[in-house]
Amino acid sequence: MQPSSPWSPLHHPWSCRKIIGTLYFSMCAIALLYIQLFTSALRIGLQRRRCAYRSTACGLRDTSVVVVTLDSDEVFIIVSLCTRTDTQVVYVDPTTGALRYEAKHGFDLFKSQKEAYDFVTNGSRSGCKSRILGKAILGYAALGNFALLLIATRLTASIPNLPGGGCVFTVAESQWIKISLQNGQAQGKGEVKNVLELTELDIDGKHYFCETRDITRPFPSRMPVHQPDPEFVWNEWFSTPFVNIGLPNHCVTLLQGFAECRSFGSSGQLEGIVALTARRSRLHPGTRYLARGLNSCFSTGNEVECEQLVWVPKRAGQSVPFNTYVWRRGTIPIWWGAELKITAAEAEIYVSDCDPYKGSVQYYQRLSKRYDSRNLSIRAGENSNRKALVPIVCINLLRNGEGKSESILVQHFEESLNFIRSTGKLPYTRVHLINYDWHASTKLKGEQQTIEGLWKLLKAPTISIGISEGDYLPSRQRINDCRGEVICNDDFEGAFCLRTHQNGIIRFNCADSLDRTNAASFFGCLQVFMEQCRRLGISLDSDLAFDYHSMNNNYGGYTAPLPPGWEKRSDAVTGKTYYIDHNTRTTTWMHPCPDKPWKRFDMTFEEFKRSTILSPVSQLADLFLLAGDIHATLYTGSKAMHSQILSIFNEDTGGKFKQFSAAQNVKITLQRRYKNAVVDSSRQKQLEMFLGMRLFKHLPSISLQPLHVPSRPSGFFLKPVANLFPVSGGEASLLCFKRKNLVWICPQPADVLEIFIYLGEPCHVCQLLLTISHGADDSTYPSTVDVRTGRHLDGLRLVLEGASIPQCVSGTNLLIPLPGAISTEDMAITGASSRLHAQDASPLSLLYDFEELEGEWDFLTRVVALTFYPTVSGRKPLTLGEIEILGVSLPWRDVFTNEGPGASLIDHVKKYQEELNPFSSGSDMNPFHPSSTENVSPSDLLIDLLSGDDALPHPLAQPVTENVVYKENDPLDFLDQSVEYHSAKSDCKISAEDARHSDTSAEQYLKSLKSLAGPSLQSKLDFIEAMKLEIERLKLNLSAAERDRALLSVGMDPATINPNALLDEAYMGRLSKVASNLALLGEASLEDKLIAAIGLGNVDDNPIDFWNIIRIGETCSGGKCEVRAEIKKAVHSSNILPSSGASESTFLCSQCERKVCRVCCAGRGALLLVGYNSREVMNYNGASSQSGQVDMPINRLLARDGIICKRCCQDVVLDTLILDYVRVLISSRRKDRVEKAAYNALKQIIGSSWDCLLEKNQAPNNQSAGIAIQLLLNGYESLAEFPFASFLHPVETSANSAPFLSLLAPFNSGSPLSYWKAPSSATSVEFGIVLGNISDVSGVILIVSPCGYSVADAPIVQIWASNKIHKEERLPMGKWDLQSMIRASSELYGPENSGTEHKVPRHVKFPFKKSIRCRIIWISLRLPRPGSSSISIGNDLNLLSLDENPFAQETRRASFGGSSESEPCLHAKRILVVGSPIRKEVDLNSHQSPDQLNLTGLLERAPQLNRFKIPIEAERLLDNDLVLEQYLSPASPLLAGFRLDAFSAIKPRVTHSPSSDVHSTIFSSLFDDRYITPAVLHIQVSVLQGEARLSNPGLGSHQSREHHNMVTIGEYRLPEARAGTPMYFDFPRQIQTRRISFKLLGDVAAFTDDPSEQDDSGTRISPLAAGISLSNRIKLYYYADPYDLGKWASLSAV
Repeated sequence: MQPSSPWSPLHHPWSCRKIIGTLYFSMCAIALLYIQLFTSALRIGLQRRRCAYRSTACGLRDTSVVVVTLDSDEVFIIVSLCTRTDTQVVYVDPTTGALRYEAKHGFDLFKSQKEAYDFVTNGSRSGCKSRILGKAILGYAALGNFALLLIATRLTASIPNLPGGGCVFTVAESQWIKISLQNGQAQGKGEVKNVLELTELDIDGKHYFCETRDITRPFPSRMPVHQPDPEFVWNEWFSTPFVNIGLPNHCVTLLQGFAECRSFGSSGQLEGIVALTARRSRLHPGTRYLARGLNSCFSTGNEVECEQLVWVPKRAGQSVPFNTYVWRRGTIPIWWGAELKITAAEAEIYVSDCDPYKGSVQYYQRLSKRYDSRNLSIRAGENSNRKALVPIVCINLLRNGEGKSESILVQHFEESLNFIRSTGKLPYTRVHLINYDWHASTKLKGEQQTIEGLWKLLKAPTISIGISEGDYLPSRQRINDCRGEVICNDDFEGAFCLRTHQNGIIRFNCADSLDRTNAASFFGCLQVFMEQCRRLGISLDSDLAFDYHSMNNNYGGYTAPLPPGWEKRSDAVTGKTYYIDHNTRTTTWMHPCPDKPWKRFDMTFEEFKRSTILSPVSQLADLFLLAGDIHATLYTGSKAMHSQILSIFNEDTGGKFKQFSAAQNVKITLQRRYKNAVVDSSRQKQLEMFLGMRLFKHLPSISLQPLHVPSRPSGFFLKPVANLFPVSGGEASLLCFKRKNLVWICPQPADVLEIFIYLGEPCHVCQLLLTISHGADDSTYPSTVDVRTGRHLDGLRLVLEGASIPQCVSGTNLLIPLPGAISTEDMAITGASSRLHAQDASPLSLLYDFEELEGEWDFLTRVVALTFYPTVSGRKPLTLGEIEILGVSLPWRDVFTNEGPGASLIDHVKKYQEELNPFSSGSDMNPFHPSSTENVSPSDLLIDLLSGDDALPHPLAQPVTENVVYKENDPLDFLDQSVEYHSAKSDCKISAEDARHSDTSAEQYLKSLKSLAGPSLQSKLDFIEAMKLEIERLKLNLSAAERDRALLSVGMDPATINPNALLDEAYMGRLSKVASNLALLGEASLEDKLIAAIGLGNVDDNPIDFWNIIRIGETCSGGKCEVRAEIKKAVHSSNILPSSGASESTFLCSQCERKVCRVCCAGRGALLLVGYNSREVMNYNGASSQSGQVDMPINRLLARDGIICKRCCQDVVLDTLILDYVRVLISSRRKDRVEKAAYNALKQIIGSSWDCLLEKNQAPNNQSAGIAIQLLLNGYESLAEFPFASFLHPVETSANSAPFLSLLAPFNSGSPLSYWKAPSSATSVEFGIVLGNISDVSGVILIVSPCGYSVADAPIVQIWASNKIHKEERLPMGKWDLQSMIRASSELYGPENSGTEHKVPRHVKFPFKKSIRCRIIWISLRLPRPGSSSISIGNDLNLLSLDENPFAQETRRASFGGSSESEPCLHAKRILVVGSPIRKEVDLNSHQSPDQLNLTGLLERAPQLNRFKIPIEAERLLDNDLVLEQYLSPASPLLAGFRLDAFSAIKPRVTHSPSSDVHSTIFSSLFDDRYITPAVLHIQVSVLQGEARLSNPGLGSHQSREHHNMVTIGEYRLPEARAGTPMYFDFPRQIQTRRISFKLLGDVAAFTDDPSEQDDSGTRISPLAAGISLSNRIKLYYYADPYDLGKWASLSAV
């Protein structure tokens, strides 16, 4: 009988008592059998539901990934996410590995995966080399010569359906896809080995993710899935490439650890699910003996956050009750480690002697911040007094007996907590330590009593900390019924209602946070699991099934609270209490939770076992066994030990099982010892690379920001290039990777070949990559090349002249670095143009480039002109191969959509608009003038800020251009330009002020010089003084050329203050090495500081900066300072900088413990170099290991802080600090130039619409603008939209106009009131618009300016179409007169009404009679000539009545666009070219033809002469192996050239310490510092001329006399190639000589050896890299007919 209730048809409970009594005993008899069958059925049902839940929990479909590799080796990634309905195609650039995605429908955005796959493969599988299917993308990285893509190929739904939806997948199988890249970047052998080693990282079964929910925080997370907690995201760096292209969700958030669930039942009535999730922290990654205790990121090794989630599954539409419990496990949070011994004995544990508790406070602060729920509990209505503190309870399971090796850790653990309490930095956190020697208790008392003892210790803290409880509400309409915290976001439909919160955390630890920790945490969580089930109404008491009542169940009349959805009522007849379950609409006489909470804590082990249904306990034990094995494998490489205790509740755990477990433990012990000693270092390296840590150590030369290749796929040739044997696709084949093996033969021999490449997107051009392509004769490929670049076809600037192209094997990739355009005057001033030709030995720039030339950066470069010169003019036809232009692009799409990196970029460079005093260097461009040749003028920046003059009605339409300014100018003429381009009244004054500022900078520099060298410059500067003078120069923003110009003005030779010439070369080499080590240590220190900020925010900083370099004239004034290191030399002028006052604060030196002032303190970097003589620091190439002695591990060194005085530092340390500081300032200046170039580029597009661009992209605005553009296009696509489209020539623009490039900007970008207009003097303007792709153009739409048209300025429009730049080849498309439209309709007349901004804008359509396929559209706008109309301009508007023209005003204007009534002008808002782009590329598959047969025959025609080696008598190396002299026999044949094998040295990415504690992530993600000023090598060849008698090469006599007889015959700019690539250089003419000299010049100090190839023995004396030594690298050759030499000719071939 059921009690009377709204859900029961019975009214009297006693009417069914007999029936219930009869059935009760029958049900009890078969209960055991049903429980076993029920458990089996639950497991089968759970597996079935996992497949069914994947579709409902994740979306409408499963995520699918298809990686397609074509026969051309191009790789496409086709992704269909479960959270989207479309499919994206991501293209992997085969040269640099950069990912490309433009979100263009039909190109890389499709409706289905099949449609995308057919597009990639052209509907045929014959051209597909491989296809790999995957379930998720886990990461991607382009690493030099390889790109690595990690995908999951098989997933396991480990937690199929979380409350509220969401499926947690474990990566069951993964695959590393290695993609070979075709760039010519030199890469060290060690780097290649490390990249391949990364692919051995163990992923399978140990990583998991959820696509739709954030699982990096305790359940339920308050944050959306795209904002995970970075502490637990292991592929954050590996997913960055997808974030940068605007696809952040395409790479899942990967967690390391364990996630699994089990279903369980109780008495066959209710069913629950328990899920165990373990998230490993990435803040201290590493293996057992390399990641123990604390690190400099304030985290411990093997740190894991565990979560036990229990819920009752319900039908759809019902609320789901759940509760969760979180705990931590990790090693002891102090500085300690263990050192392995050769013997099999235990590792020796040691604790740091120097501040062993540093970082412990921060560690507990992070825990307290994460698990503090006091405020949440108050909002949920809980008692605030009970949770006044955040408890952190540490359960320490270490051996604590006398003589035990772990006892030292126990002692320090206790002392560390006393230290934390003494600091007072955790006022609201209570850290409590409970020591429990697990092994000793097990040995003395046995396993059962050990478990009971643990329960007694855990009872109080577990109950105090509690658990979190709540319900998932499927409908948000029920939120008002929630009596707690409400959590809802876009990741799920309903909402979570949390009634109670866990406050605080219990943390378990043993020595390694492995075996003991796993066992103790299981038994602790078992008690929590029992309470979780009780609160959910799931009874696990076995006495209900067996009619057994325990004697200990008298709990004093305690009545537990009802579960959610239950109600208590009294029966109307009997008065007996019954309970209603509104969730299932059932009633019962039994209280759903009759038990006392946490009752099993008071039970003995046997009582627990006897009174509990053990099948759910076994399920939970299985989860902990699996999780323990995962954690042990990740940390030690083997499974967990001593796990048999977790099976203590099973009946089959007998003696045989224990014997087997003992043998298994011995096996695991040996396995761990082997892996710790042999494999750990490799696994550590893999983890660090996967996390993006210490990449400067493992991959020192590989750029982390791969360049783009804008020359494809949409780049094309502006002028045709003839081919002797035409191929399909034409000259575009030279830019296409599909024709990598193409040999392009020019039809006839020529002295020069010039090609013009139009780039597919604007960028700054950094490199030229040539694929050597020829037949059997390699001399047909060009020998030199000139490069010119520019924004337009007009005014290209020379950036490289006479770059050598050696003769190489066909298919060789040669990389030619390109500097920016450099002023010839700057080259002349610095002497850089002549230093390469100097015969006299000049000092090596071992420290830094004293004469650095600053090339101009331009992010709007669109045209690249290449001029090739043949080896021998006019004798042989030239052959060409693939040509690739590499550059750095701005994130234009993100800029216009105000998303991702683009939004941050605008905000970052906007500072230059507000900057009063930017760099005065003449090499920077003026962002207020669109000419690519003009420079940033401070007066332009001051005009808007100081004058306040604004003739425009809206501040966003500021003057950006001027009348006809597109001409070549001297980069140093910015002062004259300021006077010329602006009105005389305002700008002459500002220009004069700017000139005074420029003079002031130079004068300030000279004053600093005179303060050091004396008024007459009579004193010679030493090294420190010269370096301080360079610091002043960089602080004053003077370039090297401006510095030299100032020095020459006072008659001083700049070479006399060159720091590279003021030190001994041996000392400079030592100083340079120490500086390189400091740079790596500084990079590691900053990296750790950024990681340490995770979960803590900003970390306390040292009051002394990294360098603490004092300025000129700044000295110690004594006072309280006891060091007084800076009082030894007085300056000649006392008014440079004031000395530190006596009231200045003092510090305490950590070494000598004396008081020291700021001036006498060394920088924080000195702390990293205190032990610079030790091998660990001198040979540092990373920082993560803690092995070795206590105080010297690099990881411990990075954690040092405090103050050190200059007296405690050796001279080399102080010299290193000042050298590193100069390098940092130089790098900062470089980056500032690039940032200004970005500002300039943005200025040319958006004008002054900075604030508008940052604020306009609101969702309603974007939506309305999108609808308007769709209506405007009427089914067509916009083909001429920046950045993919641009103008072929510059356009005349008025001074108060928006930039002319704004005509092609996206429709909804910029200010709605700004528009372009031509100068009033221009009666006609012609636009040459290059489309983004070759397209079928249907017409042109002209968006009318906000001012509208009048009859006077309504232009005559004429349009042409063509595919080449020659105007005579263009095809006319039509001519339209807007005057007639103005008269016919008043819609286009006059200013636009307010309130119409979001409607379809006023426009004029110019449709073509039929669409035309073209790439260039020409548009001409011409004002009507006066008198050409029957209505004159003066009287035109007066003849219109007010009724005819509703826009007419009393004051009439002839032109609304002009500045006055008598000045009509041309103007427009936007130009849209509409049509359909060609989706498919032109078919480039050549077919066999007679021409191809002729081509094959021509290419296979061998040359008549071959190269043969010339034997030498002797050779010697000079000047650090940079000079090679070879001596030849008098009978030697004529020298024709030399072979040079490409160098094996690398260019390190990190050359100085970080410039600040926070990286400029905006620009560091866009470019590499090495691209700004590329390091280039030259080789100079000299021969002995005359009749001078040669001396013995082993002697030094007559060397100087012979040296003057050496004549330079050639100088070759060396391209970059992969190490060992043979390159052949022909001399200009054949030479007969007895002696030849090769000298390596250029930026030799910018190269270093691969760390794996460095000689650490100390035998090498040279300060330069061994990889650029000329030893055994050069061979001379001559040309001869092989038939003349006979059959032995091949033996001497070179």
